[in-house]
Amino acid sequence: MRRLVSSGSTFEAACAYSRAVAEDDWVFVSGTTGFDYATMEIAESVEAQAEQALRNIAWALEQAGSSIADIVRVRYILPERADFEPCWPVLRRWLGAVRPAATMLVAGLADARMKIEIEVTARRSA
Repeated sequence: MRRLVSSGSTFEAACAYSRAVAEDDWVFVSGTTGFDYATMEIAESVEAQAEQALRNIAWALEQAGSSIADIVRVRYILPERADFEPCWPVLRRWLGAVRPAATMLVAGLADARMKIEIEVTARRSA
């Protein structure tokens, strides 16, 4: 059974996508940025954005009956390569025990305020 999760972000409505899609044991979380979806505000630092993005991802996974512990794949997209290393302590705190397969890409993002976007795939535990 397919289940769609929405955070209420204006981006989701404007671009016609879901924050997450759960299908069978799998959960696919869209590229998620550091916006606080309740206020639609975003912090300036890449570290704070990474922290908020992971909070947003944890929420989406929870809505889909999953958790951070179920993540098997993560993709990091950053406009500036130099911004990746400052995020490592945040990433270790959230994903250090999980150690998913990971890829980091350097690419432009939809809004100039965005400094990191994180996409994950999770497989729900039994």
